[in-house]
Amino acid sequence: MHTPDIPDTPDSSSSTANPFALALASSGICELLAQLDRELIGLAPVKQRIRDIAALLLVDKLRAERGFTAGAPSLHMCFSGNPGTGKTTVALRMAAILHRLGYVRKGHLVAVTRDDLVGQYIGHTAPKTKEVLKKAMGGVLFIDEAYYLYRPENERDYGQEAIEILLQVMENNRDDLVVILAGYKDRMDQFFASNPGMSSRIAHHIDFPDYGVNELAQIADLMLETMQYRFDDEASLVFSDYLQRRMQQPHFANARSVRNALDRARLRHASRLMQDPLSVADDTSLTTITAPDLLASRIFSDTGQTASGKEKTSCAQH
Repeated sequence: MHTPDIPDTPDSSSSTANPFALALASSGICELLAQLDRELIGLAPVKQRIRDIAALLLVDKLRAERGFTAGAPSLHMCFSGNPGTGKTTVALRMAAILHRLGYVRKGHLVAVTRDDLVGQYIGHTAPKTKEVLKKAMGGVLFIDEAYYLYRPENERDYGQEAIEILLQVMENNRDDLVVILAGYKDRMDQFFASNPGMSSRIAHHIDFPDYGVNELAQIADLMLETMQYRFDDEASLVFSDYLQRRMQQPHFANARSVRNALDRARLRHASRLMQDPLSVADDTSLTTITAPDLLASRIFSDTGQTASGKEKTSCAQH
């Protein structure tokens, strides 16, 4: 059965009459979910799943207050998807939601990779892993590219020791720690197939889809607004063309690639202003990224024109 959406802002009249609305208002999770909506473009299935989990935890809390219990819920999760799809941001919001609902004491997020957990010699892995777990207690431990913990082709690899420690803590301390494993979906599937003990402890598997061109353009606008920049009209068209080309190339990383592209455009924008003796340092020139700032990318070096019909510049910088 599908869990109904959590209303964004319960009104005062319903709050006094409806225990669910009252619990929502007092928990503050509506604010966190609204923040997630503002921070992340698209990802409707992910956001709905987070709402579903929040609703389940809220109902469990109300049930406990009335003496009903189904046991402590298992909250360990797997976030699968390509880079730049918002997994870390969602993990941060999930930690805050769990804290607001009283499922973790602190609500902080500790983000790590294999190198933070696995040692390079005998006796090194256990203290490293235990130190990370100690820091994460009371919050959420986010392990990115978690499949690198397990390297069966290397007989001398110590990742299995870290996994065994994690499994024990995930079972014995699940009321004080939530573990989120993240990475590419196909590799995570292989990891779970090779580690059934880990698979059995993951209650929630959430897939993060890639963004489309229009969503990436919206993400760029949000990033520019945060940095107090803007595209002019022609630059907006050129950037849409840039995205379509970049998405076809290797190592595309969704929102992460968008941020990298904007950082390079800002460099070219600054260089253009410095080199132009006629440039005026007014608000418009200091905040507006133009088409030439984007066309200088080597993404456009393979053809002579962009989708807007403008010839590319001769500069072939990245």
